[in-house]
Amino acid sequence: MMTRRFVTAVAMGTFALWLVAGAGCATNPVTGKRQLSLIGEAQEIEMGREADKEVAASFGLYADEAMQQYVNALGTRIAATTERPNLPWTFRVVDDAAVNAFAIPGGFVYVTRGIMTHLNSEAELAGILGHEIGHVTARHSVSQISKQQLAQVGLAAGMVLSPKFAQFGNLAETAMGLMFLKFSRSDESQADQLGLKYMMAGGYDPRKLVDVFAMLQALSQQSGSGRLPQWMSTHPDPENRQAWATKMVASLQTDYSRLAVKQPEYLRRLDGIMFGENPREGFFQDAAFRHPDLAFRMNFPQGWKGSNEKQAVGAVSPNEDAMVVLQLAAAPNAQEAAQKFLSQQGIEAGETSRRQIGGFPAALSAFRVQTEGGILRGQAAWIEYQGRVFEILGYTLDARWSQYSQVISASITSFSRETDPAVLNVKPRRLSIVELSRPETFEALLRDYPSTVDAKTVALINHLQGAATLTAGDRFKRVVGG
Repeated sequence: MMTRRFVTAVAMGTFALWLVAGAGCATNPVTGKRQLSLIGEAQEIEMGREADKEVAASFGLYADEAMQQYVNALGTRIAATTERPNLPWTFRVVDDAAVNAFAIPGGFVYVTRGIMTHLNSEAELAGILGHEIGHVTARHSVSQISKQQLAQVGLAAGMVLSPKFAQFGNLAETAMGLMFLKFSRSDESQADQLGLKYMMAGGYDPRKLVDVFAMLQALSQQSGSGRLPQWMSTHPDPENRQAWATKMVASLQTDYSRLAVKQPEYLRRLDGIMFGENPREGFFQDAAFRHPDLAFRMNFPQGWKGSNEKQAVGAVSPNEDAMVVLQLAAAPNAQEAAQKFLSQQGIEAGETSRRQIGGFPAALSAFRVQTEGGILRGQAAWIEYQGRVFEILGYTLDARWSQYSQVISASITSFSRETDPAVLNVKPRRLSIVELSRPETFEALLRDYPSTVDAKTVALINHLQGAATLTAGDRFKRVVGG
């Protein structure tokens, strides 16, 4: 959880205006056919630039400049061979544990550090980047924008005047959701074909795409983590991808000796990369949320579904009709933070009281707000702690306030200092790359180079199955720390 704000309702409205203003027909750069286009290329690029800022703010970029430069250089080189080489192509590594990659209009492509830890060669990364480039060159995101999504933008922008109410659960959609559209199976099939084409044009062995799809299929059978959805959630399988890629590669007549894999070079770059969630940014232990870097803890209601984002942490009730959200307020003290929030148009505020929460100065107030879906009623608190003001909002529908008021109040007043040394000193897990001096079975590797994750995860990130054996000189990923 950090200080950056969420996407604002103003940004949503601007997004909608862009869509309406650009309606017309255009030639698809990949197919050469005319198709309905809601936005022109200039607007597409501008939309992408604005959305790129929101992606960086909401999800964060991985803090490794060498890794960022490496991915951007690789992606730019591949994009130069495509039908749209003149877009302002930008490739970034998102600081997220989920195994995913995504693209937004205008040439902005992202891979998570999570997917990078699950790939084993530069050729595999080239295949992933080629797939996402294909979504951009074929203008899939632009085609997916529809009247239904425009209506969702309007709903999210008009639900409440404060965007704080639209950050969790299904109470409203945010503009950020439109940037991770679930493509159709036909779009995915085309992006797969383009990805294969582009990685080969970039000089990479297409056989490695088979390994990528095998890993993703195996991953889909396990539960994932991260703030972003997993690959299969945003990239629906058009068919058996692994079988398709195997068939396509078999039909190619090419000299594979001319094409690059670059496995050792890629794995060397992964040595020390963060693996899984970063506990320094906060984590849940049952209903308790612990934050090492900001040194606080808070208990959310038991049985509620928690969500830890870059700028806020919250939990939603099992029926998705109540919510508690904590974030940092942009104010010098609790009183000014309370006044700023409660003075917003449309908010009916109760009397603000001063007290202490967790031993720290705080301001509390009840509030009500009229929305298109009815009246929301809640309680808010602003707590001064270590030079910051923490804002906690708990709310539900007015008719259900009596049902939730006690658990919301208990959650808000549970805020306190984190004092457990084990929490304050927690470290993230990282990949460690081992170069083998002799052949070893997977079972022996687990014994000789133990990891802090289970054997299934180690097998998955190494693309190993059953009684697989690595030879001398091969490299093996292990997970250490955490």
